[in-house]
Amino acid sequence: MTLPKLTKLELRIMDALWSHGASSIREIQEAFPQRGRPAYTTVQTTVYRMERKKVLRRVKKISNAHIFEAIVSRHAAQRRLIDDLLSLFGGRTQPVMAHLIESGKLTLDDIREAEKTLRQFARKDKSA
Repeated sequence: MTLPKLTKLELRIMDALWSHGASSIREIQEAFPQRGRPAYTTVQTTVYRMERKKVLRRVKKISNAHIFEAIVSRHAAQRRLIDDLLSLFGGRTQPVMAHLIESGKLTLDDIREAEKTLRQFARKDKSA
């Protein structure tokens, strides 16, 4: 099953669930910063849509509050976002890497870590 695209608000809701674990709609809404916090009904509508997308699910009900948890992992969502970003560049990583370097967001330590990961994957490919 392919992970559906998530909107910015949906990603923020997922972040609240990943950070705080199973939560009610009120708890999810209150996880947003006070400034710019979406209305309760906006979060509620979005959570129900996300439930239909099968990225989160109801796990129990406490009094009148339904408790939701993430089905999709943070790692899977991040991979989908990165794949979507790279598709904008025809799958080429070089423009993204160049931007990260120019903006100072990619350090030599990041590059060393990436080289280490590349070597590990190369070894796995040789042994497979």
